[in-house]
Amino acid sequence: MLAFLKNLITEGDTPVSTSEKEERLATAALLIEAALSDDDFQEVEREAILSVLERHYDISGADACELVSEAEKLQAESGQLFYFTRSVKESFPIETRVKMIEMLWEIAYADGALSKFEANLVRRIAGLIYVTDRERGDARKRVMARLGITSD
Repeated sequence: MLAFLKNLITEGDTPVSTSEKEERLATAALLIEAALSDDDFQEVEREAILSVLERHYDISGADACELVSEAEKLQAESGQLFYFTRSVKESFPIETRVKMIEMLWEIAYADGALSKFEANLVRRIAGLIYVTDRERGDARKRVMARLGITSD
């Protein structure tokens, strides 16, 4: 698994540092996990993941598609959330981790409805990457305001 991740990090045309590539892959894999959490991975969620990655990392649509493809392979191969959250917790500052939680909320709301499975997953991930309940709640409020959602 580690060799697979290292290969993904060193491939590609865009010069990206190893830690930035790891962050991008971990983020994309966690976003995919959020979309899969309710067992209904819709195209609107895939589009939301691509949009979030393009916007957050200021990358092209093609680069976002490639990142999602790599993350899907990694997510399918790992089969466990802990692999990604441990990397995030140990490697990224709190600001980046809170931003990841915001991105997860955005994917959870992408299909217009927040399932209990999606909410539970965001809560679990936040705990695993040491984002407090308050920070998680504030991130949710920011996403809801950005998306124009007034209530669940």
